[in-house]
Amino acid sequence: QLDRPAKLGNPRLGWASDIMAETVRKIDFKYMALVPGASYRGFHDSLVNYLGNKDPQMLICLHEEHSVAIADGYAKVTGEPMAVAIHTNVGLMHASMAIFSAYTDRVPMVIFGANGPIDANKRRPWINWIHTTKDHAALIRNYIKWDDEPQGHEAIVESIYRANQIARTVPTGPTYVCLDAGLQEEPVKNIKIPSVDRYEPFDPPSASRSQVREAIKLIKGAKLPLMMIGPVGHDKKAWNNRIRLAEALGCAVQTHLRSGAVFPTEHPQHVAPSCFRPSEETKSLVQKADVILNLDWLDFAGFLRLCTGNNQTQDPTNATVIQVTVDQTMHNGWNMDYQAMPAVDLNIGADPDTFINQMLDELRVKPGAKAKVKPAVARIRHWTKTRQAKIKPIKTGLMTAVDFHQITGKFMDDHPKAALGRASTGYNGFVARFRDPLAFMGNDGGGGVGSGPGQAVGMALGLRDLGRLPVFTLGDGDYLMGVNALWTASRMRIPMMVVVMNNRSYFNDEAHQHHVADVRGRNADNRWIGLRIDDPAPDLTGFAAAQGFDTSGPVHNAEELIAEMERGLKIVAKGGRFMIDCWVEPDDALARRRADGGRGEKGSNKGAGRGGA
Repeated sequence: QLDRPAKLGNPRLGWASDIMAETVRKIDFKYMALVPGASYRGFHDSLVNYLGNKDPQMLICLHEEHSVAIADGYAKVTGEPMAVAIHTNVGLMHASMAIFSAYTDRVPMVIFGANGPIDANKRRPWINWIHTTKDHAALIRNYIKWDDEPQGHEAIVESIYRANQIARTVPTGPTYVCLDAGLQEEPVKNIKIPSVDRYEPFDPPSASRSQVREAIKLIKGAKLPLMMIGPVGHDKKAWNNRIRLAEALGCAVQTHLRSGAVFPTEHPQHVAPSCFRPSEETKSLVQKADVILNLDWLDFAGFLRLCTGNNQTQDPTNATVIQVTVDQTMHNGWNMDYQAMPAVDLNIGADPDTFINQMLDELRVKPGAKAKVKPAVARIRHWTKTRQAKIKPIKTGLMTAVDFHQITGKFMDDHPKAALGRASTGYNGFVARFRDPLAFMGNDGGGGVGSGPGQAVGMALGLRDLGRLPVFTLGDGDYLMGVNALWTASRMRIPMMVVVMNNRSYFNDEAHQHHVADVRGRNADNRWIGLRIDDPAPDLTGFAAAQGFDTSGPVHNAEELIAEMERGLKIVAKGGRFMIDCWVEPDDALARRRADGGRGEKGSNKGAGRGGA
């Protein structure tokens, strides 16, 4: 109930921007994240003095990138889009990285931009001219689903309804509506805004019955079928249906940590740990599988290459592959987010959870049906019984990254009401014990640095509305690049806890520099130069305190970290915000490249990318 306007009275629709606001309300957006800007001052007035800053409620941000990141995080939790407002061309340039991440995350979002008056006679000197662009969306068109710049009163309604419909249609993604500043401030009379009920998104694509029957036949005939589940969302009913299907078919299950909690990781059929890159257990499982059901797995061909050691991605496995995805409809050639092209035996253009429902209907599986696990699956030693799953962190002395993740993983396991929003670099599937779909939201799809704090705030908002206690583990570089996103959490009273794994370095790149120096016969000990975040070490708690958070740290050992996380969760349970600066020892750079599989580079343990911890 924050920021309600005074003396609102009974406002009547009288301006074009009121049409925009009324249409947005009919779509049923709860929130709109924004950085204010004069290019949409008419729209802003309508949101406040016509709608009363309710449905949607404004979430004030300190940077456009955070506005979009918050909407991204919120959609990851709820599956629902948030509205975003962005100030003209300069705001859109600020927001572009976060829009790219939202696109690669395949999350629904409706972004409202604004242009200077298209009618040149309405432009104020200088400022309106530099903020007027002929084709705003050209800046982002390669990584959004659709865009428009309506130029009439009726066109406004259709444009916003279409943006909503396209954003919510599977595969979901961001859309962009650019509002002409001059049009916003035009008076209007006698316009009818129809109900949104007749402009709903399309149903998710489904498979043909023959494809469903063929998939069932292949899986039933397999000795060791494997279900590989990608980012399919966090709906409880869909979660239960995945369990029912896996049990009905008796197959093994593998999940991807970037997708979050999509299947219970301790389930008897989830025999290998969830992972970013494959563990030895996962490699063995993939190599033994004779049928693989790929449910929108992230970079399926590349992942199989890591598992099999076969660099020919066109022929990565001898298993029969059933692929279920509609992601190909988002591929446009500008970016290679479509990854390597997998070899597939049965290619099904359907939404994975819709396909699962079809499979259950065809199999006539009833809730509570007894599982019949394939003997080859039952014989595999479950990952929870392996030595690595039983390793305990050190209790004293400076922690390593491995200790940090073991401690935070155990903490989450001990507090079922807590939900892990994001995980810092090095998060290990051997500590990932997910028992419900809100246990872990997964990480961003864009692979950049700085999205963490903004996405965390959005996730925390969604989790608050669902009654969970949000916890986020971020790398120090990611945290520092986006820390003022946390101010929005304080301003909007969103409870959350942030734990920063602080090794005072962009350490992922230290691993890369170590490799390059090694290959070239140079001194790998120089890898830290240009990468360390130290001397002086930034005051991470000071940054959080400046955003209105309670803080602790630096903490240096397991006992301190556990005690502070316990204290922090109590603060969050009372509606507060808490940040912990946890110092960890930089790990061995070469070992890190080996541990993450070298990300598939030929004959090496190197990879690509920038990391904040």
